[in-house]
This record gives sequence, C-alpha cells and structure tokens, in this order.
Amino acid sequence: MTTVDQPVDVLLSDGSTVQLRQISPADAPAVVAMHSRFSERTRYLRYFSPYPRIPERDLIRFVTVDHHDREAFVVLAGDRLVAVGRYERLGPQAPEAEVAFVVEDAFQGRGIGSVLMEHLADAARRNGIMSFVAEVLPANGTMLRVFSDFGYQVQRAYADGVVHLSFPIAPTETTLEVQRGREHRTEARSIARLLAPRGIAVYGASATGQGVGAAVLGHLRDGGFTGAVVPVHPSASAVAGLPAYPSAVDAGVAVDLAVVAVPPEAATGVVADAAAAGVHGLVVISAGFAEAGGEGAATQRALVRAAHAAGMRVVGPNCLGVANTDPAVRLNATLAPALPPAGRVGIFSQSGAFGVALLAEADRRGLGLSSFVSAGNRADVSGNDLLQYWQDDPGTDVIMLYLETFGNPRKFARLARRIGRAKPVVALASPARPPGVGDTAGPDEVAVAALFAQSGVIRVDTVPELLDVGVLLANQPLPTGGRVGVVGNSSALTGLAATACVGQGLTVAESYPRDVAPSAGADEFAAALAETAGDDRVDALVVVFAPPLPGQRTEVDADVTAALPAALALGKPTVATFLVGRLPAGVPAYGGVEEAVRALARAHRYAEWLRRPPGVAPELPGIDRDAAAAALRADSADAEALLAAYGIGTVASVAVDSVDAAVDAAARVGFPVALKAAAAGLRHRLDLGAVRLDLPDEASVRRAYADMAAGFGADVLVQPMVPPGVACVVEVVEDPAFGPVVGFGLGGVATELLGDRAWRAVPLTHTDAAELVDEPRAAPLLRGHRGAAPVDRAALADLLLRVGQLADDQPRVRSLTLNPVLARPDGISVLHAQVRVGGVAARPDTGPRRL
Repeated sequence: MTTVDQPVDVLLSDGSTVQLRQISPADAPAVVAMHSRFSERTRYLRYFSPYPRIPERDLIRFVTVDHHDREAFVVLAGDRLVAVGRYERLGPQAPEAEVAFVVEDAFQGRGIGSVLMEHLADAARRNGIMSFVAEVLPANGTMLRVFSDFGYQVQRAYADGVVHLSFPIAPTETTLEVQRGREHRTEARSIARLLAPRGIAVYGASATGQGVGAAVLGHLRDGGFTGAVVPVHPSASAVAGLPAYPSAVDAGVAVDLAVVAVPPEAATGVVADAAAAGVHGLVVISAGFAEAGGEGAATQRALVRAAHAAGMRVVGPNCLGVANTDPAVRLNATLAPALPPAGRVGIFSQSGAFGVALLAEADRRGLGLSSFVSAGNRADVSGNDLLQYWQDDPGTDVIMLYLETFGNPRKFARLARRIGRAKPVVALASPARPPGVGDTAGPDEVAVAALFAQSGVIRVDTVPELLDVGVLLANQPLPTGGRVGVVGNSSALTGLAATACVGQGLTVAESYPRDVAPSAGADEFAAALAETAGDDRVDALVVVFAPPLPGQRTEVDADVTAALPAALALGKPTVATFLVGRLPAGVPAYGGVEEAVRALARAHRYAEWLRRPPGVAPELPGIDRDAAAAALRADSADAEALLAAYGIGTVASVAVDSVDAAVDAAARVGFPVALKAAAAGLRHRLDLGAVRLDLPDEASVRRAYADMAAGFGADVLVQPMVPPGVACVVEVVEDPAFGPVVGFGLGGVATELLGDRAWRAVPLTHTDAAELVDEPRAAPLLRGHRGAAPVDRAALADLLLRVGQLADDQPRVRSLTLNPVLARPDGISVLHAQVRVGGVAARPDTGPRRL
C-alpha cells in the first residue's frame, strides 16, 4: 500500500484556490451534503440515473478506499466538499482502472475536473496502473472534453447509449504541455486579480495617521486609485479622511484585495473578515512572521492555510506591497510614497528594502513602470507567479527581478527559457553558491552567469546595473549584431569606450571610434551621428559628449542634446554618456562610459541567445526507468546499474584489498590491467602514482599493488585496459537557482583548478549537449590538437543527454560524477562513476499541479 499523500492547495482556472486531499471515512457526511446540492442533471450525468440519495452501503464504499487498487480525492473550498474523483482497478494486479469524478454545480467550469485528473493519474501510475477507462453519457460534453483536452490518446467506442473511453496515462510531451498551459493560465489569472482590484480593504491603518497601515492607506488615496478604498477599523468612523467600517462587508462595495498591517497574531482573523467580503487576495505588510523565528513561521503557515481555504492568494508577509500604474487602475498599495511614471517595465522584488531602492532609482531615471510586486517572505506568491502573469500582460515589455533565493528553481529555469523568447528578463541574483559535493563545488560565479544567460536571463550584480539594462531594453531595439560605432567629441572618452567594448566582447566597427572636434557645433555632431547610424558596418552606437566649456555655452550643449533623437531615426540601439544636461526621452543615458557599454553588451548577448534555435529534448532509446528505480532502492545506489538503465556502459571494476585478490581479479578481467587507488579523489591521479597502467602479467600486478598499498592503502581497483583517449569529466549537481545542472569539462588537475567546466540546466536539448562539449576552454583538444585525431564528439553529446535525462528523472540523485570519461575517435569509455543519493524528494516542478 502506498503512503497517503498530504493535502495540497491548488489553483483553479479563475485564479482561486482550493484544497485537494485523499478521501477518508470521516468525509461521509460531507459527501452526502454535496450530493444533496447536485442538480438533477448533474446526478443523471454522473450516475446515469436520478440517484436522489446515496444508500448507506454505497456511501461506505465511496469513502473507504485502500489508496492502491482504489483511490479517491476530494476537493474542498473552505470547509465545503465540492468535488470527488476516484479510480478503481479492474481486477487484481490489472494495469487498467476505471476513473470517474463529479463536481458540484456551483464549482463547475473552473478546472476542478482537470486537477482531479492530474492527481488521479499520478497516483495510479505510482501504483502500477497504466491506463484509464471511463463511461460517459453522450450528453455529458463537459466530461468528454476533460478527457479529450488532456492530451491523452483517447480511444472511443459507443455502445448501449454510453461512450466508452480508454487511454494510457503515461505522461507525454503533449500532456505535459497541456498541464503547463493550464498552470500558466491559472497562475497568471490569480495575479491579475491582485493587480486590478475593484476595491481594497485596508486592515491596521490607525486613526492617528501613524504606522505602516496608515502610510499605505494614504498612498492608495493620494495615488488616485480608481476603485473603492475601505479602511477597516474596530471603532473609528473615519481614517485618513475616508469612511471606516468595523468589517469590510459593512462597506457594501465590491472588495477584491485586502492590505493587512495588523500584528501577526491578528492576521488570521483578518482572513475570515476578508473572505466574507469576497476578497481574492491579501497583501500582508506586517512583519513578525517566518523571518522572526519558529513561532512566526507557524503563524505564517496558518495564515496561508486560512487564506487558501478561503480561495485567496497571499503576497508577503513582511513585504513592501503591490502597484499597478495602468491609468484604469492607478494602484499604489506600497510603502513607497511615489511611483515611477507609467511605462512598460514590470518589477518584482523579494526584498522590501531593495524594492524601495528599485522604485526610487527607476523614478530618478524616468523608467516607466507597468506593475510592481514585493514578495517579502514569499509565503505564497513568488517571482515565478509574476513571470507567468507578465508573459501575456500587454502592458509589460521588460521584466526586472530582484531574487534572494529560489523556492522552485526548476520552474524558474523553465519559465525563463520560455518567457525570455518573448520578453527580456533581467535579474539581480546572487552568484554565491553553497559548498558542493564530490570533486567539485558546482558552477562558479562565471558559470552561474552563463547559466542565467543560457536560460535567457540577463543577470546583473547591482541595482544600478539592473536599471542600466532595463532603461536600454525599455527604450531601444535589440542589436542585430555586435559591431559598435563609437562617436564622441573627446578622444579620451571615445578611446575609453572602444576599450570597454572589447572588454565586454563587442567589436569596434571598422573606422571607429569617430572623433568630432571638441569645438564642433550641433549640426556637425548630428551629421556624424546620422552617418554612423546609417553605416551598414554598425549594429549599435555608443555616443559620448563632453562640453568643451562646461556651463558657458549652454545653448550649444542643448542643441547637441536635441539633435540626438533626429540622428537616430534608423532605429539602431544607442547608449549615450552626455556629461551635460538631461537627454531626451527614449535615449538611455549613463553616468560613465563603462556602464553604457556594459548595458549594451548584455543586450547584445541576449539578442544572440534569441537568434540561436532553442533545440529539442530528443527521445533517447534504451532507457529503462524501472531498472533505474531498482538501482536506487538501496540507501547507496548501484551506480553501474543506474547508468546501465540509461544506456550508459561503464568499464568493469573490481575492488580488492590484498595482493592475491588483485592478481585473481586481473586474471578474471584479462591482462593487461590497470590498478587504481580506490579513494574517489585518487582514481585518476596518475601524477601522484595512484594509477598504474598497462600491467601485462601477475608479477607486474604484485609489484604495482605493493607500491600502491604502501602509499595509498590496501583498497585498490582493478580494471581491464581500454584504448587511450582524452580524459573528460561529466558531473551533475543541484544548483539553488536552476535545480539539477550538468557539467562537462576535460580532466586533469589544471582544468579542475581553473574551473574549466561548462554547465547547463536539465532537461538538456540536443543543442545544449553539443554546446557543452564545445564550450570548455580546453575543448580544442577534442577536435584534434597538434596532429591528434578528433574524438567522437557525438558520442560525448549522447552521453550528456543521457546523464541529463537521468538527473531529470531521478530526484533522489543528489550528485553524479563520471571521472574519467575517455573520448576517442571511435567512441567513449566511462571508467569510474560516483553517485550520491538522498531520501525520496518530490520536486515541486514535477507531478500534478499544486501550490
């Protein structure tokens, strides 16, 4: 019998939340009550008869299941049971089960059937059931669509007035795409309800005007929010000049959002009042929750649980708030007294303090804001939710994120790869990583930046850099190439710009930099800009202007500034450093040349990523996931069996601890043999004498064993010799921003010291695998070096794809190292494998949808 799952909260298609859990006998009264609320049509479509009441015998059977051959899930909205779904195996050990579910009329059309289907199919697969069958009346078009729209290959037959359906429930690319499409729509709608409320209730605003609640209330009022603002106060009749009410219900207006600034111990009481008023979401400004310790964390969990039970999402706690500059909304439910001007950049900040800095700096630079969310403790709403919302938001063209940690790294990487194809994502995220395992600490700072870039994310290091890139992307087209035309009236500055371009991987176009005389007037400067913008050898412009007589010829300085937009009519991206005045709107201005060039280079690398084909994850033959599961059942995995289940062969290796055992093993594997110190860090250290190769007979084995045992201990590995090749290393580690990542590099102490590894997040595409092979700085050794024959790089790419599939499929695998892998012109040999496993770990980005 399988372990009974814990209750989970799930989002519905309208953005509201419900709870899903396994049924229990205690649910019998709630099942009867739900049945009594069914319409006659719902009863008939589900039971093929009027079925006015549930007989006691049927009721007991409905609520009593073994969670193996018979499973049932219930869906609750608050304390109200509103849906039941079940499967029943068609005989002992049968691979088929009958599936059915029913949803209360008031909750139909909100995607509950699809959620039940996902969870039932997942539970059935874990219990060895491979396909579902169902019987549906032809008139039940809604139920027929639930099955047909799921992406399964459904077979239909009509007999005796009933449609008989059968379909395999193994996940496929199609079913996964359907599931993620539903996930995207539900999460986006849940955020849309938070950012465009009809009315807002504010809890915790003092009548004295002091405190964070009063501050947010004032910002809502003064910001011109287009809906109703309802202060909720236990005794005051007015707060901040607005009528106040003891309960949000008493206001008599539609309220969709609640801003909560009450002490933590009073927060769950607010949930009940807000739910009674029909609120869709909470923005919890109050502190004192999980960031304050264990008691606060428990209070936070209770708050979120109560909110989800009431169908609400939670922003925070301990957050700055939310904002939407849409003229139809004009929402400033934040602690920032003023917002940047309306524009097309969405900003997410995990930190309230950074959020204040971001908004202030965006306002100073004139960067137009579409919407803003500060998540604080991120107890519910996260950056991933905002990515889902901004993907389709017509008012947002650029997404900017400040991220301290990643709650669901695999999902972040997946969303970034998808959304980055439509809109640029700029992230301020720490490159720091916890210590790794095995022979490596995982991706270093440079590799982390590359991982972000390969997922389509433009990673920056500081708030000014975040704004540098955001201003450029919000106002300029992307570069079509990396050739830069540098124009300016200071040879020192243009030379500095040219040097910065080279340092950032850009190319200074032929015949540039172009210097205009310091005394040149506006017309001459504008002509030089226009000529550069029209130059076919130039993909982007860097413009620098230093007034020859600061403050003495202001009319000339103004004329030069005004000439800039007219000279850029051809639409090539332009960054400028003007050491005077304020540049016209639409022209990104930077305080220094280096900042301007760095922002342009990041935009260029993002444009290059867009131009590369995304690749596909190929179907790999020879994978046996059942055999892999068997290899992982023990506390310490059978590495060779696990790899074999993914079509990865390893060279036989015999562990010995005496000279006679070494001789016997050598005779069995066949001479010549290799002896290696058994310790993982020594198995490839030929330079230390920990590896002895090409031992042709018993006498040489005895001599080699004696030497090695004296220096490295009695435990030795015996292997048959394989043809020589280029030593490579393949690794899998868990990265906090991307989940499992695959690393590839060439073997050797020097490359390890230099961190010469390339990394990609799983799942790998064929493009990812090919790039991994070619990316390390030592990769030319694989293509033939100084007369050597090129190795079979396609075999290496296939190995990486299989390792990536293993890492994607098996969450118990915490790390994997193949070292060395010998690459030759005729193929590869994996000499050693080390796997570290952990307990059963459910990855939040796999399986059926849940919050």
